[in-house]
Amino acid sequence: MNRLTFFLLGALILCALSLVSAQHEARTLFVALERAQAEEKQLDIDWARLQYQQSSLGKSARIAEAARTQLKMLPVNPGKTQYLAAPRISSAPGAAQTAAAAVPAGDRVEGRP
Repeated sequence: MNRLTFFLLGALILCALSLVSAQHEARTLFVALERAQAEEKQLDIDWARLQYQQSSLGKSARIAEAARTQLKMLPVNPGKTQYLAAPRISSAPGAAQTAAAAVPAGDRVEGRP
Protein backbone atom coordinates (compact mmCIF):
# COMPACT_ATOMS: atom_id res chain seq x y z
CA MET A 1 0.00 0.00 0.00
CA ASN A 2 2.84 2.31 0.75
CA ARG A 3 4.33 1.74 -2.68
CA LEU A 4 1.02 2.42 -4.44
CA THR A 5 0.57 5.65 -2.50
CA PHE A 6 4.01 6.94 -3.51
CA PHE A 7 3.37 5.97 -7.11
CA LEU A 8 0.01 7.80 -7.17
CA LEU A 9 1.58 10.81 -5.43
CA GLY A 10 4.34 10.95 -8.10
CA ALA A 11 1.77 10.65 -10.90
CA LEU A 12 -0.30 13.43 -9.31
CA ILE A 13 2.74 15.72 -9.07
CA LEU A 14 3.64 15.02 -12.73
CA CYS A 15 0.07 15.79 -13.82
CA ALA A 16 0.05 19.02 -11.81
CA LEU A 17 3.37 20.14 -13.34
CA SER A 18 2.05 19.27 -16.81
CA LEU A 19 -1.09 21.31 -16.17
CA VAL A 20 0.93 24.34 -14.98
CA SER A 21 3.19 24.06 -18.05
CA ALA A 22 0.21 23.85 -20.43
CA GLN A 23 -1.46 26.88 -18.83
CA HIS A 24 1.75 28.88 -19.08
CA GLU A 25 2.11 27.98 -22.75
CA ALA A 26 -1.55 28.89 -23.41
CA ARG A 27 -1.06 32.31 -21.77
CA THR A 28 2.13 32.91 -23.76
CA LEU A 29 0.34 32.04 -27.00
CA PHE A 30 -2.61 34.25 -26.09
CA VAL A 31 -0.30 37.22 -25.48
CA ALA A 32 1.40 36.57 -28.83
CA LEU A 33 -2.03 36.42 -30.52
CA GLU A 34 -3.06 39.74 -28.96
CA ARG A 35 0.18 41.37 -30.14
CA ALA A 36 -0.30 40.01 -33.66
CA GLN A 37 -3.87 41.33 -33.76
CA ALA A 38 -2.74 44.76 -32.54
CA GLU A 39 -0.03 44.79 -35.23
CA GLU A 40 -2.63 43.80 -37.84
CA LYS A 41 -4.85 46.73 -36.81
CA GLN A 42 -1.89 49.12 -37.00
CA LEU A 43 -0.93 47.79 -40.44
CA ASP A 44 -4.52 48.24 -41.65
CA ILE A 45 -4.46 51.85 -40.42
CA ASP A 46 -1.12 52.45 -42.15
CA TRP A 47 -2.45 50.86 -45.37
CA ALA A 48 -5.50 53.12 -45.39
CA ARG A 49 -3.32 56.19 -44.73
CA LEU A 50 -0.96 55.24 -47.56
CA GLN A 51 -3.85 54.71 -49.97
CA TYR A 52 -5.20 58.15 -49.08
CA GLN A 53 -1.77 59.72 -49.58
CA GLN A 54 -1.37 57.98 -52.93
CA SER A 55 -4.74 59.24 -54.14
CA SER A 56 -4.02 62.79 -52.97
CA LEU A 57 -0.55 62.84 -54.53
CA GLY A 58 -1.96 61.73 -57.87
CA LYS A 59 -4.43 64.61 -58.19
CA SER A 60 -3.66 67.04 -60.98
CA ALA A 61 -4.00 70.10 -58.73
CA ARG A 62 -1.27 68.76 -56.46
CA ILE A 63 0.96 67.98 -59.44
CA ALA A 64 0.39 71.47 -60.88
CA GLU A 65 1.22 73.06 -57.52
CA ALA A 66 4.44 71.05 -57.23
CA ALA A 67 5.37 72.04 -60.79
CA ARG A 68 4.90 75.74 -59.99
CA THR A 69 6.56 75.80 -56.57
CA GLN A 70 9.35 73.23 -56.76
CA LEU A 71 10.18 73.17 -60.47
CA LYS A 72 9.33 76.83 -61.21
CA MET A 73 7.27 75.81 -64.26
CA LEU A 74 4.70 78.13 -65.85
CA PRO A 75 1.37 77.28 -67.49
CA VAL A 76 1.32 76.89 -71.27
CA ASN A 77 0.80 80.18 -73.10
CA PRO A 78 -0.50 79.65 -76.66
CA GLY A 79 1.02 82.96 -77.79
CA LYS A 80 4.55 81.78 -76.96
CA THR A 81 4.22 78.31 -78.46
CA GLN A 82 6.38 77.65 -81.48
CA TYR A 83 5.71 74.86 -83.97
CA LEU A 84 8.05 73.29 -86.49
CA ALA A 85 7.02 73.08 -90.12
CA ALA A 86 6.44 69.57 -91.41
CA PRO A 87 9.13 68.56 -93.91
CA ARG A 88 8.04 67.86 -97.44
CA ILE A 89 9.68 64.68 -98.62
CA SER A 90 9.14 63.65 -102.21
CA SER A 91 8.57 60.02 -103.00
CA ALA A 92 11.17 60.03 -105.81
CA PRO A 93 13.79 57.28 -105.43
CA GLY A 94 16.74 59.67 -105.36
CA ALA A 95 15.23 62.22 -102.94
CA ALA A 96 15.03 60.16 -99.77
CA GLN A 97 15.77 62.46 -96.84
CA THR A 98 15.08 62.06 -93.18
CA ALA A 99 12.86 64.50 -91.32
CA ALA A 100 15.82 65.80 -89.31
CA ALA A 101 17.86 66.49 -92.43
CA ALA A 102 14.95 68.18 -94.24
CA VAL A 103 14.37 70.89 -91.59
CA PRO A 104 17.36 72.86 -90.25
CA ALA A 105 17.55 73.02 -86.46
CA GLY A 106 17.06 76.80 -86.27
CA ASP A 107 13.97 77.04 -88.52
CA ARG A 108 10.86 77.65 -86.46
CA VAL A 109 7.54 78.92 -87.65
CA GLU A 110 4.93 80.77 -85.59
CA GLY A 111 1.49 79.23 -85.72
CA ARG A 112 0.40 75.88 -87.02
CA PRO A 113 1.57 74.71 -90.48
